[in-house]
Amino acid sequence: MDSKRMRHALFAMVGMFLLLIAVIALMNLDTVKSKLGLVEEPEQELETIEEAETDSGQIGNDLSAFLRDETFFDEEPKFKSIETYSGRNVFLMMSSVAKDLRVMVVDSVGRLVTGAPFTIEIQGEGEYTDSDEDGIIYIEGLRAGEYGVSLQELEGFHVPNTVTTIQVRQEIEYRVIDNIEYLMLTEDDIDPAKEDKAVNGAEEDADGSENTQMQFASGSAKLGIDVSKWNKEIDWEAVKEEGIEFAIIRCGYRGAASGALVIDPMYEENIRGAIDAGIPVGVYFFTQALDEVEAVEEASMVISLIEEYDVDYPVFLDSESAGGSGRADGLDAKERTAAHKAFLETISAAGYETGVYASRNWLNDRINVTDLSEYKTWLAEYADVPAYDGYYDMWQYTSKGTVNGIGTNVDLNLCYMNIDTSINHAKGAAGYSGVVNGDSGNVPTTD
Repeated sequence: MDSKRMRHALFAMVGMFLLLIAVIALMNLDTVKSKLGLVEEPEQELETIEEAETDSGQIGNDLSAFLRDETFFDEEPKFKSIETYSGRNVFLMMSSVAKDLRVMVVDSVGRLVTGAPFTIEIQGEGEYTDSDEDGIIYIEGLRAGEYGVSLQELEGFHVPNTVTTIQVRQEIEYRVIDNIEYLMLTEDDIDPAKEDKAVNGAEEDADGSENTQMQFASGSAKLGIDVSKWNKEIDWEAVKEEGIEFAIIRCGYRGAASGALVIDPMYEENIRGAIDAGIPVGVYFFTQALDEVEAVEEASMVISLIEEYDVDYPVFLDSESAGGSGRADGLDAKERTAAHKAFLETISAAGYETGVYASRNWLNDRINVTDLSEYKTWLAEYADVPAYDGYYDMWQYTSKGTVNGIGTNVDLNLCYMNIDTSINHAKGAAGYSGVVNGDSGNVPTTD
């Protein structure tokens, strides 16, 4: 009885299995026929290559068909939703030293935009136009306070639709002006014959007794040179072999006619060459500043030029005439001293040792040296023994020196400062030796 029931159960299971297979087969009947090739595909209407070209523009197998398609090389429109604008994006950069405002118009990569009469509006003051189209608008005589500045629309340019605020200072703060590089020019931008006109007052003071030979002084004094573009290309390795112990390099000057800030064309080559040859360096700048504001500009330029180098010797301000026709030649001693002090304060605030270069008569008559006593003095006097009766830290004793590696006459100097060349950037590098009335020795420093 049990075996009979088992057989019936087995037959039932087999039947259910066969039924399941049949159902699956019916559901996939069309697929099976297709696999076995039993289904006829519907006929498709064929079109020629020529018809395909005409209807869809597709080339197909005819590789030369694109030559007959007049629209093949047409540029397809892209980004139709983006509005295109052909104007140049411009922005404002501003700075203030004291009761003044300098506005510079720059593009999106920071270049000064010239050749356009931009107009700005200063809230509460009015409109000012860049009439000379140099990209810079300068306003002086402003009251101290906060001002809003906007740039007016100008055809061909996309100007910001915002008001920029700036604080105009009441008093001068002796600190580097941001973006001073925009005011710095090369000699390609100016007429050097009209602008670079420094006149060596020491030549007028010379009594004919100057020593033009290299003086390797005993004691702490060091022999050095000062150079500029007038000395042309220099073989600094040869200069080093001659025994030169330092070099003061002109980094730039303010134009005697226009007042432009100009980089000495040989500055980069000279400072790199001297440093690479192992000669410690300082720098000097020929001033034609009319006031303290311009003096801060000059100092800011110098800082921007030296900050990437190891400057062991001081930064000197070259104070001398531009032949009587220079823009600053007519300043009196008080005005000139105030401008010099602003330069020196700014350099000092940046952490550099600094001082003034001048001839004996210039120090006696054109500068109030007592007001600058905390800074270094570089005396230019071409005599066997200087007649200057004040304190000085360095002495330029001739402009007619000869040094191997320099193809022109060169200024020779004796330095009485103790310079620690292990201290970069001349920050506190100068020591205490000096000279009074031509006698060298350990003269107390004013530091």
